[in-house]
Amino acid sequence: QVQLVESGGGLVQAGGSLRLSCAVSGCIFSIKTMGWYRQAPGKQRELVAATTSGGTPNYADSVKGRFTISRDYAKNTVYLQMNSLKSEDTAVYYCNAEVSDCYFLTNTYWGQGTQVTVSS
Repeated sequence: QVQLVESGGGLVQAGGSLRLSCAVSGCIFSIKTMGWYRQAPGKQRELVAATTSGGTPNYADSVKGRFTISRDYAKNTVYLQMNSLKSEDTAVYYCNAEVSDCYFLTNTYWGQGTQVTVSS
C-alpha cells in the first residue's frame, strides 16, 4: 500500500516562509511525477508546482519566483519551499505522486492535505 504523508503547514504572516514535505512510503518500484496542489475555500483544486522523474520543475504563474519544488530521490520525498507568502496563498495543500508499485501497477496518489494560512 502506497502512502503519502505531508508535513510543514501552519500559520504564517504575509511575507514569511514555510516549507512543506511529502514522503512516499510503501512497496515502491518507481516514482514519476511528484507535485503539490492547493485548494482554497470555494475554489477548485489547482496545480502549484510539479517535478518530473528527471527533476524538471513546472510552476503555476502565481507562484513563480516565490516557490521552489525539490525532490530527494533517496528519501522518496518532495518539498515545497514557499517564500514571500501572500494571503491568497492560503489553502489546503495536497501532495500528489504518480507511483509504480512493486507489482508494476501505476496509480496517482494523494496526501491527506496540510493547511497553510497566511495572515495579512
